[in-house]
Amino acid sequence: MSIEVTELSNGLRVVSDFMDTVESVSLGAWVEVGTRDEAAKINGMSHLLEHMAFKGTERRSAVEIAEEIEDVGGHLNAYTAREHTAYYAKILKGDLELAVDIIADILQHSVMDEGELTREQGVIVQEINQSHDTPDDVVFDFFQETAFPGQALGRPVLGSAELVKGMGRDAILGYMKDHYSAPRIVFAAAGNLDHGCFVRLVEDAFDALPEPVDGAREPARYVGGVNRQPRDLEQAHVLLGMKGIAFEDKDFHAASMFSTLLGGGMSSRLFQEVREKRGLAYSIYSYLSSYTDGGLFGVYAGTGKDDVRDLVPLVFGEISKLADGARGVGGGAGGADDAEIARARAQIKAGILMSLESTAARCEQLARQMIVFKRPIPVDETIARIDAVDGAAIRRVAERLLSGRPTITALGPVPDLEDLEKLAAAPS
Repeated sequence: MSIEVTELSNGLRVVSDFMDTVESVSLGAWVEVGTRDEAAKINGMSHLLEHMAFKGTERRSAVEIAEEIEDVGGHLNAYTAREHTAYYAKILKGDLELAVDIIADILQHSVMDEGELTREQGVIVQEINQSHDTPDDVVFDFFQETAFPGQALGRPVLGSAELVKGMGRDAILGYMKDHYSAPRIVFAAAGNLDHGCFVRLVEDAFDALPEPVDGAREPARYVGGVNRQPRDLEQAHVLLGMKGIAFEDKDFHAASMFSTLLGGGMSSRLFQEVREKRGLAYSIYSYLSSYTDGGLFGVYAGTGKDDVRDLVPLVFGEISKLADGARGVGGGAGGADDAEIARARAQIKAGILMSLESTAARCEQLARQMIVFKRPIPVDETIARIDAVDGAAIRRVAERLLSGRPTITALGPVPDLEDLEKLAAAPS
């Protein structure tokens, strides 16, 4: 593995990971702007901009953008997250210059045609409506809003149909000018490429970026609470959680292992206790969403109306057991035993090491590390931190999670439930 980093004179960071055993390159621009950078009246702007970037530039029409990348067998895509927006491609190694040029073109010379904007606003409204029709998707938006109320971090990535339809061309171009400056961009690549050549291509292509604009994000302020959304559904979709842990927190790797052993696979405590032993849910899992200055820990379950009262205290009860200093037997009551910790450690390490076989995964990992940590993190360093997690660290994470107010969101046939927060406070 050969990772190199170069910062251009304008502040744009270029990072690459050379892989001589492949014939392809994954590459892209990760921009440090996302949903949490939006004011309430423009919620959804980052996502709309991401869509519009593909709808034509001064040199290419929307069709030509698609045709040029597919003419060489490559593909081009993008996504919007809460703290960044990514524009990425995968091509054969001989087509690196084309891919760099297309991505640089759409990020600097998009025209935001009014006709294209009207059509794309309609497409995004359909996307919003589709998410509202997907309960196991929209419940995550309710969960985020309940955890971080009245904050950009708590608003949905897609925004609302009303807001999206009201966003004009000038507003989008202004938002792009304010947030798409060179210091906010990491251009990453992984695959069969020469770093020096890659740097020259990026430097030549990115010659029209706007000047940086000062601006600070609103700090994450976790609140929590209960949000019940009654709907006529066959199943109740439940999300339970609490204040999570930031990327740079000393307990980040311990929190990842905690999530894995609690609800990260078929051998996890929640899968075994909730699904296998009690049959309370078909789908149940835990996850950790980390941000630069905070986080959110959650457990999702799809369950029957009559089973929610049993499910809620059971989930919090399993977390409480992991905060217990007594060593459990075979993953039973009490703190995590050595076998559980070893299993979670193996799952996380295997995931990291297996991802090294993918150019796309390595490219994205590099970009995220540059955004969060300002440097690539060697794999050996990450593995060492995972290996250092022990039972005490798992207990500490469990105690931290339980120390604050929970966030509980239920969507579906839940109108007659008693106070869910009381259920959480009385684990079985």
